Amino acid sequence: MAFRPDKLFLSGLLFFCMAIAVSSHSRQFTTPNVSRLTDFFPRVPIDHVYSKYYGGSNVQLISNGSMATLVLDKSSGAGLVSQNKYYYGFFSAAIKLPSGLSSGVVVAFYLSNADTYPHNHDEIDIELLGHDKRNDWVLQTNVYANGSVSTGREEKFYLWFDPTVQHHHYSILWNNYHTVFLVDNIPVREFTHNSAYPYVYPSKPMSVYATIWDASEWATHGGKYPVNYKYAPFVASFAQMEVNGCISNPTVPASSCSKVNPSSLDPVNGQDFAKLSQQQVTAMDWARRKLMFYSYCNDKPRFKVLPPECR
Repeated sequence: MAFRPDKLFLSGLLFFCMAIAVSSHSRQFTTPNVSRLTDFFPRVPIDHVYSKYYGGSNVQLISNGSMATLVLDKSSGAGLVSQNKYYYGFFSAAIKLPSGLSSGVVVAFYLSNADTYPHNHDEIDIELLGHDKRNDWVLQTNVYANGSVSTGREEKFYLWFDPTVQHHHYSILWNNYHTVFLVDNIPVREFTHNSAYPYVYPSKPMSVYATIWDASEWATHGGKYPVNYKYAPFVASFAQMEVNGCISNPTVPASSCSKVNPSSLDPVNGQDFAKLSQQQVTAMDWARRKLMFYSYCNDKPRFKVLPPECR
């Protein structure tokens, strides 16, 4: 017998399609055009720039070192750490996130010097937070300077694509002028270096990390939804990695890069990257209007006195 749709079926189908259209992981946006910073810098073989941070066999290099998979399972998470520390630079990775139910799972691409400065560390974070709904991930950005976790400056965004289907670029530009967070080359946040309160800006050399880990205690609705290992292993794929910056190395001559005076040898700290173009400003305004749903500058219950850059 042939199937014949009736009005009830059509009504249900319409409702289902509407639900899909408005769900957070199925947003349909026409994204702004921007210059592609990821085209300006060379990609690096992962094993030439990174070492295993932790996770043992949960870290796998494939395709001659051009790609790495990081796995979270009951035994461990996994991570990579850069072989050098950097004063500033452009750092990028194309990441494909684990599919399926991912509450409590965090995939992170970030800079930190907590190993060297445990009580007054700097950190610049891109954290991708798993969700209690299928394929729904949140982008959290954060900045620490000379402080502990309580000094963090979080902003959170929805993504305009399903990050589990293919790789997308997540990038950090950090120099003496500003720190810019980008997704597929679209700036979503700019944190400016202000001489009036320089202590809030990361300034000490940092390592670059790529990790996947269990953040059940806080990541999904404040820890309401922990990692469900029924859906493990959770696999994150990193590719097209770029690292270009000022290496902090006592054996390298000081003239090779400078924290203050840019040269042709350290263009990331030069005038070409001192401020966003008008095209990038327009794109960032689009991202913040359409996709940002939390900013620490609007969190008055948390801060009795707002941080100085918010005032």
